[in-house]
Amino acid sequence: MAVVLCYVDKKGIVTERFLSIIHVANTSTLSLNAAIKFLFCKYALSLSRLRGQGYDRASNMQGEFNGLKTLILKENKSAFYVHYFAHQLQLTLVAIANKHTNIAEFFSLVSKIVTIVGASCKRQEFLRNAQLAKITEALNMGELESGQGLNQETSLKRASDTRWGSHYRTILNLILMFSSIVDVLEMIEKDSLLSEERVKAQPILRSILSFEFSFTVHLMKNILGITNELSIALQKKNQDIVNAMTLVKVSKQQL
Repeated sequence: MAVVLCYVDKKGIVTERFLSIIHVANTSTLSLNAAIKFLFCKYALSLSRLRGQGYDRASNMQGEFNGLKTLILKENKSAFYVHYFAHQLQLTLVAIANKHTNIAEFFSLVSKIVTIVGASCKRQEFLRNAQLAKITEALNMGELESGQGLNQETSLKRASDTRWGSHYRTILNLILMFSSIVDVLEMIEKDSLLSEERVKAQPILRSILSFEFSFTVHLMKNILGITNELSIALQKKNQDIVNAMTLVKVSKQQL
């Protein structure tokens, strides 16, 4: 378990410091509570001076009756619990997306694309070379600008539900590498020695060449672009609650 302390120093500046990583035999509430008490004792800190606690949304952390937050609150009623805002945003986005059938199907398809395209070193190399050839051609034709930090090598990575920003990066790379991904899928469809691989590639290729896929990928790029900016802002060290709520309001207006 990783433990981080947030405190106000003698100059009145809010400071965040990593305290320790401590081994826990299991993730039960009692085990986690004992580990935190051990750390506080080790570093001569007092639970009575604690004024806040924040975790992700796991039930063993924030459970109303038996969660870690509740055990600490029983000892110190001033240790108010605040859910991690950026994580809360990500969980909300995942829940909303999964309730919309078309969007849930879209992200399922994106996951399949990442899996089949990155299934072997050969395919990854083919994708890399195809993308390099297209960038080189675009540069030669003046369709792309060259310079430091531009045209960096990109890759497709699996998105994580607890890191919703990773969905945004995956979509950006999917759009950037779209024609190269099509080349890989066509290669699998024609040259794969395994019939099951060809069977997997054919429906994926048909789906991503449809208008519906193109529309959805650009729609989600726009939506996640707004929420990604909010997520990054919420994770800034100097963020305060008043400004955070203003940012939430602005993002809702943009959406």
